Amino acid sequence: MRLSTRPILRRVALTGAALLAATAAVPQASAAAPDDRTAAGGGLSAVIRYTENGVPHILARDYAHLGFGTGWAQAADQVCVLADGFVTVSGERSRWFGADAAPDFSLSSATKNLSSDLYFKGVRESGTVEKLLATPAPAGPTEDLEELMRGWAAGYNAWLAQNKITDPACKGAGWVRPVTTVDVAARGFAVSVLGGQGRGIDGITAARPPGTAGSPTGPTTLPQGADPAAAAEAAREFFDTGRYDMGSNAVAFAGSTTASGRGLLLGNPHYPWHGGRRFWQFQQTIPGELNVSGASLLGTAVVNIGFNEKVAWSHTVATGTPVNLHQLALDPADPTAYLVDGTPERMTRRTVTVPVAGGAPVTRTQWWTRYGPVVSDLGPGLPLPWTAQTAYALNDPNAANLRGSDTALAMGKARSVAGVQDALRRTQGLPWVNTVAADSAGGTLFTQTQVLPRITDELVARCSTPMGRATYPASGLAVLDGSRGDCAIGSDPDAVQPGVFGPGKAPTLRDAPYVENSNDSAWLANADRPLTGYERIWGNVATPRSPRTRGAVEDVSAMAAKGRLTVAALQKQQFANRVPAGDLAAADAAKACSALPGGTATASDGGAVDVSAACGVLASWDRTTDSTSRGALLFDRFWRKLTASTPAKDLWLVPFSAADPVRTPRTLDQAAPGIGRALADTVAELKAAGIALDAPLGEHQFVVRGGRKLPVGGGTEALGVWNKIEAPWNAAAGGYAEVAHGSSHIQAVGWDGGRCPVARTLLTYSQSSNPGSPYYADQTRLYSEERWVTARFCERDILTSPKLRVALVRERR
Repeated sequence: MRLSTRPILRRVALTGAALLAATAAVPQASAAAPDDRTAAGGGLSAVIRYTENGVPHILARDYAHLGFGTGWAQAADQVCVLADGFVTVSGERSRWFGADAAPDFSLSSATKNLSSDLYFKGVRESGTVEKLLATPAPAGPTEDLEELMRGWAAGYNAWLAQNKITDPACKGAGWVRPVTTVDVAARGFAVSVLGGQGRGIDGITAARPPGTAGSPTGPTTLPQGADPAAAAEAAREFFDTGRYDMGSNAVAFAGSTTASGRGLLLGNPHYPWHGGRRFWQFQQTIPGELNVSGASLLGTAVVNIGFNEKVAWSHTVATGTPVNLHQLALDPADPTAYLVDGTPERMTRRTVTVPVAGGAPVTRTQWWTRYGPVVSDLGPGLPLPWTAQTAYALNDPNAANLRGSDTALAMGKARSVAGVQDALRRTQGLPWVNTVAADSAGGTLFTQTQVLPRITDELVARCSTPMGRATYPASGLAVLDGSRGDCAIGSDPDAVQPGVFGPGKAPTLRDAPYVENSNDSAWLANADRPLTGYERIWGNVATPRSPRTRGAVEDVSAMAAKGRLTVAALQKQQFANRVPAGDLAAADAAKACSALPGGTATASDGGAVDVSAACGVLASWDRTTDSTSRGALLFDRFWRKLTASTPAKDLWLVPFSAADPVRTPRTLDQAAPGIGRALADTVAELKAAGIALDAPLGEHQFVVRGGRKLPVGGGTEALGVWNKIEAPWNAAAGGYAEVAHGSSHIQAVGWDGGRCPVARTLLTYSQSSNPGSPYYADQTRLYSEERWVTARFCERDILTSPKLRVALVRERR
């Protein structure tokens, strides 16, 4: 319930303050036991204080009660999205939505509901999650995390029991149901394997022994129809972070660069705007134990990125390759048995039956080995055929990792960047991200502490198959000889689980003037202090950086050199909307345009197009993707077409140099034949859509919320814009008419010597997916206007919010 009258609000606010004071006074040793459910009124309870933009500040006595308040508040904002995810991890999408429909890709890369269900139902029926829950810490989850998950499930269920669903996405739907702790943990498992088994689900569920319908025959040492170069390119594309729908920028500045002498952090994660991988804002407080604010991925009971009184952190998707393949030599007498040092081992059958709406149940068998599941491909470009002689097994160490939320919980308690590093070392739960952090003492941290298979360059040199010798240098994907016992993956002494690197091997940089990452490898976390010496599986070194990395390093190194930085400087950087590709190429593209004979160019269809008007637009463009920028849309469409059709080596007169990686390659070759064609195609496209070449970007890059068109600034990966926005082109709808993914939960955090951190935040797509919620589009409007939310962290600030609404929520028994 939510209380709105001022007298009652004051009493409930005082109740929350009293709970805070009383709980803080209780010695830690006398805290309730994990199974104690004797909160006032019987059952779990929490106090939720809502401030501006519907941000909840959850106050509770222990982890179970804190989880309860978190589950309740998440359900209030996102019940339909959450319920849809629980259908996914229970393997019931085909039952409710049909076998051939596509999931929203938030919890895996499965292309159809059926393959998603076959995998996740197999996970559930094999007891995988239950076994991980039963594993003692540190390899398994801590008791605190288990209590949080138990409380989260209870809070979600209590909200369902006590409220009517108004969101049309699931109002009255039979697939919305209560959940268990195992359901919550299963969602965490799905997030953990998102970059590994989750990306290989189609191949795992499609793998069939030879002789089965649709399976190949004949001997092979490389995938049929592929050569080493093709396999290398396919693997590179499959693991290329620039192609993901998740990315991010993050930068931390040391006290030597700031006005206060304290650290600063700007986090700008790039995540989907729709579906189950959205962030959700909140604060969690157990007096004397935990006080942290930030955002979680939906269905998660902890703050994944955020800040507390002393430290702030964010994550960026890392370049570490989280899986490897083992090429199996099969028993000549049985293609479901494989040889290790000449001794056959039978594969394990996992037969799964999935109910299907309007049809008969589907039963399929998956095949598992000591290395992991047999897989038939890693994307359409890298087939891995199962023949009478050979099969491939996928090793994903994160399938044994349910520690990600423990890492987040430990980071939320850290008091410095050293404490963040220690939290990462103790828990080792991050599956596919880097960490960037700053603290109130002026320290900075970049570290790629993530869970990776322990693939050393030496092991690859000894044990690679022919395909692995091609894919490993290109992408970090090792393909090891699974028939040799001496090719087994070893363990590091500081690793909490076997077969992975310990944190001592992770690329790490402490206390540099700045540390920054934009989804390239760790190499240029600080361009003046390059990180080298790590194994290839972590990422590459001395290779071209993306336009976004190059622009980011230029920007933040200049900021650090200028010094006297403040949170306001971070806010300015977030919305600078500078286009590094434009700075590199727009002037030369305009000159090439002006040099075209008669102002015409030949389009891809062979037609002649008058492009003369584009030349002046490109020349006068301000090189930004502000929503008011004229020429940004023209350059965006032109640049996408040019870079998609012309290799980088044919674009630049000055090639890449590892000695000058931020400034090279550069100088557009004005004679490159693709320039005229891309100009012609772009001008023809915009003319056909009725879009002026100099139209302001925001007129054609926008979202519609509540019938209102909201212009959106920012730009795509190819342009290198910090404020990344990816939107599908829809000329009939006016251009980029909806954002697919990009800037999401943005936070700019610093300290000024006072008791409270100085923090500005912005959740670009707003807190709720329910169109009827007042928090469905409020922050999207702020994002459109490049305005921020002033975070309320300290009790005084929360309780004096002019928008304060307080709820005491509890289980009903």
